[in-house]
Amino acid sequence: MSAEPDPVHQRRSRRVLAGVLVALFAALLAYRVLHAGHLEETAVFYVGIPAVIAIMVALVARPKSALGTTMAVITIGLALSGPLLGEGIVCLVFAAPLFYLVGLFVGLGIDFARKRGPGAHLVLAPLLVALVSEGATGATSLPRENVVSATRPTGGADVAAALAVTPRFPRVASAFLRLGFPRPLVAEGAGLQVGATRRITFTPRRSLGVGAPLEPRSMTLRVKELGPGVVVFDVVADTTLARWLDLEEARFAWTRSDLTVSLRYRRTFDPAWYFGPIQRYGLGEAAGYLAETFARPGTSAAAGTSAARADMTSTS
Repeated sequence: MSAEPDPVHQRRSRRVLAGVLVALFAALLAYRVLHAGHLEETAVFYVGIPAVIAIMVALVARPKSALGTTMAVITIGLALSGPLLGEGIVCLVFAAPLFYLVGLFVGLGIDFARKRGPGAHLVLAPLLVALVSEGATGATSLPRENVVSATRPTGGADVAAALAVTPRFPRVASAFLRLGFPRPLVAEGAGLQVGATRRITFTPRRSLGVGAPLEPRSMTLRVKELGPGVVVFDVVADTTLARWLDLEEARFAWTRSDLTVSLRYRRTFDPAWYFGPIQRYGLGEAAGYLAETFARPGTSAAAGTSAARADMTSTS
């Protein structure tokens, strides 16, 4: 003879399910509001949404463990966000740890407050407000301008000649950049005279949205400075990294023994303590890839050598 369901257990299960649905709805509503206000790159978005999930779970579901239920709801929300909101896999990969970290912090705080009694949760409020407010105003923003560099030996390569011709990009070896970041496919343009341009086509963006078309991505660079052993490209158009950061300049400086590539960019995402190191590492890997590409022995050709010499002569 089977035992009858426990009414108390049934009520708790229904309450938890209702809390999960309310938390997901609140997170989706917060996303829509922040997206409409162009705040999807701020700490309000990446800290506020998981905090909203945790708070709604605690208020509506009242589970035995706010932390466990919060983590479960965040997992469900992240799994649904790609297809429903049209995000790409890279966005989810880098947003997930921050969502879980905030959920862990708030969930543990709520569970702690329940054990210590009413009012104990107020100790979390100042830190949570500080995390959410970062980048909301100029006073709360950390420095956004950054430069990363990478140096590689030339091995006898004619760097000027390699830079003067239309570039041909090898396979990306960096495990980090192969996570889903755009990879260069083909390029157009040649010459090192000031004003010469390069247009590089990258792999298209693949959204996780159901039926979403591929989005083409490209970057246009223009030579803005040329001197002995140095070429500086200005990024004049970019649909490749614009969703992640603002790449502003690429500087190539070389000697007989090595090539240094420096990328100047502006961080657009908050919080800085989380996205800052990720962006620096990613751009550092990109700078290393470029240095390896143009410092490879045999990358120059006769036409490239002639073009480089002509450009250098015209500026001397």
